[in-house]
Amino acid sequence: MRIFNLLLALSISNCFAQTSLDKDIKGIEPKIIEWRHHFHQYPELSNREFKTSDKIAKHLKDLGIEVKTGIAKTGVVGILKGKTTGKVVALRADIDALPVTERNDLPFKSNETAEFLGNTTGVMHACGHDSHIAILMGVAEILSKHKDKIKGTVKFIFQPAEEGPPPGEEGGAKLMIKEEVLKNPDVDAIFGLHIKSEIPVGHIQYKPEGIMASVERFVVHVKGKQTHGSTPWTGIDPIYISAKIIDGFQSIISRETDLTDAPAVITVGKIEGGVRYNIIPENAQLTGTIRTLNPATRERIIQRMTAMASSIAEAYGGEATMEFRNEAAVTYNDERLVNLMLPTLQREAGDDHVKLTKAVTIGEDFSFYQEKIPGFYFFLGGMTPGNQAAFPHHTPDFMIDDAGMLLGVKVMTNLAIDYLNN
Repeated sequence: MRIFNLLLALSISNCFAQTSLDKDIKGIEPKIIEWRHHFHQYPELSNREFKTSDKIAKHLKDLGIEVKTGIAKTGVVGILKGKTTGKVVALRADIDALPVTERNDLPFKSNETAEFLGNTTGVMHACGHDSHIAILMGVAEILSKHKDKIKGTVKFIFQPAEEGPPPGEEGGAKLMIKEEVLKNPDVDAIFGLHIKSEIPVGHIQYKPEGIMASVERFVVHVKGKQTHGSTPWTGIDPIYISAKIIDGFQSIISRETDLTDAPAVITVGKIEGGVRYNIIPENAQLTGTIRTLNPATRERIIQRMTAMASSIAEAYGGEATMEFRNEAAVTYNDERLVNLMLPTLQREAGDDHVKLTKAVTIGEDFSFYQEKIPGFYFFLGGMTPGNQAAFPHHTPDFMIDDAGMLLGVKVMTNLAIDYLNN
């Protein structure tokens, strides 16, 4: 009877504790909306998130959390130790905005501008990073009030430059890892989320193993021979050669890549060459991206592009060289970690609101953390239910529903607690 009473008392205590946690999560919604609106109205570009990181750091310090700043230039890390020692779990949010001029009538619309690649541009949180910051700030506040539930340590990583550092600079997850963000204390697992304008509020989408593609940036330097536009036979046209190279690249995807295994994409997004309509220039440059979900496919595509660009240019009398920059690896969800933590997602969002999804060809530098430790990255709904005209990410009209963030706080809070308790 004594054992029964003890178990009953523990059950009542745990139930009360969970009710208290749920109440605090629900009560924080006005704050996270206010934070998100602030960051949306005052966005900052990659490696320039000075005011953003100051506000984050102040919030964490006010909560009594140990804070480290200046990591990877503008990154902020908070360390919260629980009541007992144990494993270390990291929760990550990206904090940078994009060089996009906002086009809507929101009362917290961004009117910020900045210099980007020599041009003045609008600045906008056109990918939802403002909501990621607000969600993780909310999680930090909740967990700081419930340290008694933490059996170990939680590390809050607010990462700059997920969209990529400016040319000539280091940044993002790569630099954070280089500056030992996963050390002291050593992180055992990491969780991250991305709000999506195409998924209804209240829903979560996930996938074990590869969920997002690797991202490779490439530049093709094409050299010809300058001449008058009226006499192309007296020169070598690098623009014409560039067109042939672009056409050849697409054959690597359509005729050489097994797309039934995993999707792959080669896109040339920028062409530069020439200064006047009647001059065939000496040089041209192609810039683009490769997206793959298979590391072996990535390596083979790079080899084929390099060989093809050189041989096509040579066939037309010119020269072509290539350079590559890896912006993100495959975002690869550790299958064991997914299986372990999926019940938490289902419990907090509801079984019917947690769905398996297909891989996507957008990329995320969260993948670099996953190369070092087990990680789980998933998508959070940010679309107003019933909305059939959701605007894509990275566009001037991008918008998410504030109501989607509370589930993010709830899930990330409980992922941390459940992982450490397991």
